[in-house]
Amino acid sequence: MSDDIILLAHGSGGGLSQELIRRAFVSHFDNQILSRLEDASVFAAEGSRLAFTTDSYVVKPLFFPGGDIGRLSVCGTVNDLSMMGATPLYLSAGFILEEGLRLDDLERIVMSMSKAAAEAGVKIICGDTKVVEKKAADGIFINTAGIGFVRDDLHISIVNSRPSDVVLVSGTIGDHGITIMSQREGLQFQSDMTSDAAPLNHLVRDMLGATNQIHTMRDPTRGGLATTLNEIAVSSGVGVEVEEDQIPVLEGVAWACEMLGLDPLYLANEGKLVATVAEADSDRVLAAMRGNVLGARATVIGRITEDHPGRVVIKNSFGAKRILSVLAGDQFPRIC
Repeated sequence: MSDDIILLAHGSGGGLSQELIRRAFVSHFDNQILSRLEDASVFAAEGSRLAFTTDSYVVKPLFFPGGDIGRLSVCGTVNDLSMMGATPLYLSAGFILEEGLRLDDLERIVMSMSKAAAEAGVKIICGDTKVVEKKAADGIFINTAGIGFVRDDLHISIVNSRPSDVVLVSGTIGDHGITIMSQREGLQFQSDMTSDAAPLNHLVRDMLGATNQIHTMRDPTRGGLATTLNEIAVSSGVGVEVEEDQIPVLEGVAWACEMLGLDPLYLANEGKLVATVAEADSDRVLAAMRGNVLGARATVIGRITEDHPGRVVIKNSFGAKRILSVLAGDQFPRIC
């Protein structure tokens, strides 16, 4: 880590984040469950399999088209549980409030959380509130934790992707990242940008209704699709090959990225998932995804291979291939 101090880039989800997690946390908290570094931890308790996760939200601005920090906090935690195949049940909510925050803004955020929880079919059953001095919390920070049940026949993990698996993505990428950036910087584009923040548990339910042979699921939040694919490649010890032309990107997002010199593959998403599925079941899973409004634009973007283990290779329309690596930091911080 640079000069042994924390940088904003350490919270980006990229290479510096991974280094920070290994050095400062895993080395001291290390145990069999934590060391898997899944979106949620799965463990047995009293004869049941449970999934448990926690996340904190520091997005700036607090309100944006398609959502706000409250909706983001509920959807993000529901989605982390869902990526393990869990049925989310209960959430906690912790609030750090900055002195001077408007009460009507707080109520608006809490109402948004309530609406998102109802949409996902979960309940917020406990919480905590702290207040800090002015300029100490940027308005409001939220921490949510969640718990859910996991079926005994499901074994979804970042380490389970296998050669010949098909790689699926549930829809267009980069929507959330570009929305936050445009709001924060006051940029105006020809088309309205809207965050994709949404709970994915009902989409996952439909996918699991098609097969239990989904090997890996991840929601490509910080660091975007490129970072998520690299995490799969490294953790499963496989290669990932994707077709650039098959990756869905909204025209407005692509245009904004081209103008600003950004790569949509590294932009955050808050309502999309990536899955690796046994080839024999991929058509059924894809059909199930497309039957859900949140998977209407689902598509196959690539395959898992034995070649170049631990690396992601992307091929463009001309047939040229390049390594899709992990950025040290994020193209745009404070995204969730």
